[in-house]
Amino acid sequence: MAKLKTGRHTSALKAQRQSVKRNSANTGLKKVVRLAAKEVAKTKTAESVAKASSALDKAAKKGVIHWKAAARKKSRLAKSVNKAESK
Repeated sequence: MAKLKTGRHTSALKAQRQSVKRNSANTGLKKVVRLAAKEVAKTKTAESVAKASSALDKAAKKGVIHWKAAARKKSRLAKSVNKAESK
């Protein structure tokens, strides 16, 4: 590695690289969750709820969203589909 200018710490540079990489991955996962939720709102089927639940679980497992937030969203999606099916 080349010698750095004064005031630039290698640990700070590495942390910045890591944050860019993580931000990209997290943004992708959040987009998958949003698209799955939109699909549920559009189709109102149990199959779409299963896909959305899976996406929410993956995001929660990786720490992109809080596990309680994922549970809350899954519950609301299932509730909306059940309400639509009962009508």
